[in-house]
Amino acid sequence: MKITSVELNVIEMPLKDPFLTHLGAVKVREGIIIKITNSEGVTGFGEGVAFSTPWYTEETIKTSLHMLTDFLIPLLKNNPIDHPAQASQLFSSIRRNHMAKAALETALWDLYAKIHAQSLSKILGGTRTVTAAGVVVATDSTTKALRQIDQYLKEGYQRIKVKISPKLDYTFLAEIRRSHPDLPIMADANSAYTLQDIERIKALDDFNLLMIEQPLAYDDIIEHALLQKEIKTPICLDESINSYDDARKAIEFGSCKVINIKVGRVGGLYEAKRIHDYCFEKGIPVWCGGMIEFGISRAHNIALASLPGFSIPGDISSSNRFWEEDIITPEVIVQNGSIAVPTGPGIGFEINQKRLREVIQWKETFVF
Repeated sequence: MKITSVELNVIEMPLKDPFLTHLGAVKVREGIIIKITNSEGVTGFGEGVAFSTPWYTEETIKTSLHMLTDFLIPLLKNNPIDHPAQASQLFSSIRRNHMAKAALETALWDLYAKIHAQSLSKILGGTRTVTAAGVVVATDSTTKALRQIDQYLKEGYQRIKVKISPKLDYTFLAEIRRSHPDLPIMADANSAYTLQDIERIKALDDFNLLMIEQPLAYDDIIEHALLQKEIKTPICLDESINSYDDARKAIEFGSCKVINIKVGRVGGLYEAKRIHDYCFEKGIPVWCGGMIEFGISRAHNIALASLPGFSIPGDISSSNRFWEEDIITPEVIVQNGSIAVPTGPGIGFEINQKRLREVIQWKETFVF
């Protein structure tokens, strides 16, 4: 691939509305934008999706920068590769730090697809021309939730996910079901419960949910298997699935009936595709999760969600869901409940250079 430079940019943008969970509120989003250039001047882009604080995983923007600058970029510089899939093996000497790895690896995939003048979707084996769009409602108010749901339905979203916790679950979902008896709804608990709450979780079977996402501990597989035997609602695992092996074990133990695949959480597109392929073989539905991303990561998600096993609408919303102006052009748009899968080279979007310059907080270039 003859890489000549890797450019790191830390950017920051305020969300249009706060994103609330029981773990905290996200009002301003930092991110890492990576630009890789080869000897022919072709560029590939990736995005680091760690948060500013370690509320979702142990990674943060600062730890990702440390891993990128001190380990991952030097590894890539000293060990040239021919295909982005080789990056996964190259980076395996570094434990975890999946979001840092994914930031660099996804840029390599974009570059590789552009070098071969093919869409990233096609390079990955995608079969869909559009991907169904879902959206997240993250608020602590039933009134606000219902207002948001009504707006998202007008915009065509096919599935609604709501954030729940022991302080905001049964009555909250009952009000939503009363207003929308047939709406496809899933609930995301972000590890808010324990097995001591089993009766409380069982009660949520009343609402015919598509699934309940990560009800128990963020690193658990065993107790989720016990819970799944006791409830009718399918369990979806998110934070517990950090690798292909995690997915395999969860399915073998019966810990879940659905898996959420997030590119950043599992270390990149190569591992995400491996998980997809295994789940597809085993008949386990998967969907693409979101991380309050900017447009570059969103574009990678669209390409991933074009694979045949992504049968459930993912958290891939329009750019204007979070941002007044995104860093890609054209911006991602939901039309009739779906997002078109780009057919142009690479991720299929251009960088909005003016907007990117406006939001850059820090920048460094590494010459190979």
